Amino acid sequence: MAAARTLRIGLIPGDGIGLEVIPAGRQVLEAIASQFNLKLSFVDLEAGWATFQKTGTALPEHTVEVLKNDCDGALFGAISSPTTKVAGYSSPIVALRKRLSLYANVRPVKSVTGVANNRPVDMVIVRENTEDLYVKEEKTYDTPQGPVAEAIKRISTYASTNIGRMAFDIAATRNRQRAANPAGSIHKQGKVTITHKSNVLSQTDGLFRETVKAVYEADKQGANKYKDIKVEEQIVDSMVYRMFREPECFDVVVAPNLYGDILSDGAAALVGSLGLVPSANVGEGFAIGEPCHGSAPDIQGLGIANPIATIRSTALMLDFMGLEEAAAKIYEAVDANLAEGKLLSPDLGGKAKTQEVVDDVVKRLI
Repeated sequence: MAAARTLRIGLIPGDGIGLEVIPAGRQVLEAIASQFNLKLSFVDLEAGWATFQKTGTALPEHTVEVLKNDCDGALFGAISSPTTKVAGYSSPIVALRKRLSLYANVRPVKSVTGVANNRPVDMVIVRENTEDLYVKEEKTYDTPQGPVAEAIKRISTYASTNIGRMAFDIAATRNRQRAANPAGSIHKQGKVTITHKSNVLSQTDGLFRETVKAVYEADKQGANKYKDIKVEEQIVDSMVYRMFREPECFDVVVAPNLYGDILSDGAAALVGSLGLVPSANVGEGFAIGEPCHGSAPDIQGLGIANPIATIRSTALMLDFMGLEEAAAKIYEAVDANLAEGKLLSPDLGGKAKTQEVVDDVVKRLI
């Protein structure tokens, strides 16, 4: 028997219900470890608003260094950020994405039989994760007409090339999975939709559009990995309209940071709840699974937070660590839980507690 693969996973609950759902990810990993010859260890790390209030920094240097030097992957919960400016505070997850060069935020959104208000959806939104307006370079200055605030929108060829390759690689992988399991998707052919607003922002969004298209064209002259993938583009406002009217039209959507953030949260409404939608912050050789929902302080401590987004984010982290079979088993267990519909959390119209949902998924894994 081959030696066990050793994995050290960082756990960063953050704030609010992050403290309640990140343990779900750990329980799921522990449940499958022996089946996939994994030897797991975990390290608890801090970040978030509560950490800022306690220490004066939202992202301690210790957390960054441990992730860089001592972890194979990580799970991140949720952050409670103030709605008004607080001196010295900035989003720790945005900072972490930059510090670890996690240039892609990958958010699969897929409907499952058994969840109310579902639409036929099977898309992956691939969001550039390091630039655009999220460079957070803002200033306010006075004019005779009153204060004016400005923000820098930065788009680079380097980052747009990286995210373009990620999107096309994901589309190619999905094509291979469809070939192996034709009934597993609503799509017949892989497609990448480039989302932008270059009709107005001709330099920034124009550069993003042309750079992502260039990734596809360069592949045609070289490896030709993407030959079975269709490419289209969509202006972001019409993209929102079509996504809600015809979600079945979209397979892989690639977008700059801000549009990708908005689109992926909006897409969650198509499948029933933000509590179902996972994401992974991905760089070269490292991934952080992160549920798409926020810290939900209104339900903190009630034990009713939906753990599914975190469990799926755990599987997504494993996907990017090359453990596709382990990830697939988690996805199947989650889908079976949702399809049966007996243990659903309140956001899905059920009455199940967080731990009851976790226990049901774990039972399906062992």
